[in-house]
Amino acid sequence: MAIITISRQLASLGDETAQELAKLLDYRFVDKHSLEELVKSYGVTGPKFEKYDERKPAFFAALSQDRDDYLHYLKMAMLNEALKGDSVFIGRGANAIFKGMPGVISVYLSAPFEIRLERVKSYFHCDEKKARQIIERSDHDRVGFHHYFFDIDWRDPANYHVTLNTGNLHPATCAQAIKYLRDAAVTPEVEAEYAKRLKELSLGQQIVHHILYKKNIPIHFLEAAVSGEKVDLYGVVNSQALVEATLAAAREIADGVAVHSDIQVVQEYSIMP
Repeated sequence: MAIITISRQLASLGDETAQELAKLLDYRFVDKHSLEELVKSYGVTGPKFEKYDERKPAFFAALSQDRDDYLHYLKMAMLNEALKGDSVFIGRGANAIFKGMPGVISVYLSAPFEIRLERVKSYFHCDEKKARQIIERSDHDRVGFHHYFFDIDWRDPANYHVTLNTGNLHPATCAQAIKYLRDAAVTPEVEAEYAKRLKELSLGQQIVHHILYKKNIPIHFLEAAVSGEKVDLYGVVNSQALVEATLAAAREIADGVAVHSDIQVVQEYSIMP
């Protein structure tokens, strides 16, 4: 198995390229709608999803529990979609969530501003002034979203395996180029490594979900790093009793995998709700 993530500027033919690629490779196409429906199935409402979806949160939204819930469930949705098989993910920070995984190809699509401007004018049936505002708002929101949630520069080519200029490239041509890279980079050995790592990430997210959302244990900055037959838990609590409760909850999900605590105990620790 393998996945390809597509990040794109507005009006750089991102959806068209992703759909062409999914058809060419016979991969599943995972877009905003697919992820939103899965996130909703976890109990996260549409308005909560839309508040953060590919945009930088407002100041108070950035401090809220809703923000943490959104990111947690977005990761869960992406991991669960990836477990279903070969997929093309478009947007939603997929390149950051799957960063560094073997068997993942990350692509960034851009186009010259003037070409994007003409496309937006055509898409939205608007004048040049309005088209500029739409593009600038979209770019601003996507930069803010990636910086805030993942601490990366969305526009930096170092965050991708390949960048393509769709100003003069047809989506089918882009899809063929990405397929060539996939064929060269994703060997059977890499696919095996990918499958192993995907299961580890999925288990780690399940453990976090169980501790925070099922057991409601008040632990801050919780991470569950799974590697082979070991789980390392990281976070901050205000008592040793909570460390023990967290370990016990993790072992309920970790089924035969050794659980180790690197949780810090800080007396009278508190955080903004």
